[in-house]
Amino acid sequence: MSALWRQFRRNRPALAGLTILALVVALGVGAPLIRPGDPWAEIAQPDLWPGEDWRFPFGSDVLGRDLLSGLLHGARVSLVIGFSAALVAGSLGTLTGSLAGFYGGWLDDALMRLAESFQTIPAFLMAIVIVALFSPSPLTIVLSIVAVSWPGVARLVRAETLRLRAADFVLACRSFGMGDARIILTQILPNCLAPVIVTISVMVASGILIEAGLSFLGLGDPSQLSWGTMIAIGRGSLRSAWYMSAIPGLAILLTVMAINLIGDGLNDALNPYLRDRSK
Repeated sequence: MSALWRQFRRNRPALAGLTILALVVALGVGAPLIRPGDPWAEIAQPDLWPGEDWRFPFGSDVLGRDLLSGLLHGARVSLVIGFSAALVAGSLGTLTGSLAGFYGGWLDDALMRLAESFQTIPAFLMAIVIVALFSPSPLTIVLSIVAVSWPGVARLVRAETLRLRAADFVLACRSFGMGDARIILTQILPNCLAPVIVTISVMVASGILIEAGLSFLGLGDPSQLSWGTMIAIGRGSLRSAWYMSAIPGLAILLTVMAINLIGDGLNDALNPYLRDRSK
């Protein structure tokens, strides 16, 4: 782990991305302390531009809701949904891909055809359909993101498992009588972790974007204020008060960019070929 960190911190863009993400997470966690109260509360003068009132540094929306409060509390919703969806999709895809690649045969065909059936429909369109079929809530949004994200991880892990299952160390484990489950968990999956970790980091950014898109279309949880919801609220005032949509949009941009930079840094740190080339 120390070697991984030393390699990662050499990548200055990745370190900057980690700093930005840590700041966003800290602000989201500390939202109840920094800006206590209900972010939906109408406590300011409507259409207050940033800088007009020091009590509301980012201004207010058309109903007088504090944009700074919405930005901080919305960070919690967007980050929780993005990270939760990525972890669940990564776990499901890893399990599916490892079983398909290790056992092959009819199980491989069935699981891969299932994955391909999910990939035949555009990801965002499928997410819209899933959320529209059920009542919008954080759970349904997470499940919709999981449904469109796990096939990519499954195909990646399957390819790595197919490559590793015939390796000498796996054959040696079989000769010692090690069971299939133990071989998968202790021998194959640890050697698949590098690309999976990088893929999951990208899925976090994708999950945040999908959640923002769903909320923008009115398919978010009406009781939760997220960055996408803030953009949707401000879209009716784009000509007269563009800042209402620009501020949460900038927050999404910075967060997604930070996560992508972290993913690139992890790829460089975990990839042995790139690691050797950087020495």
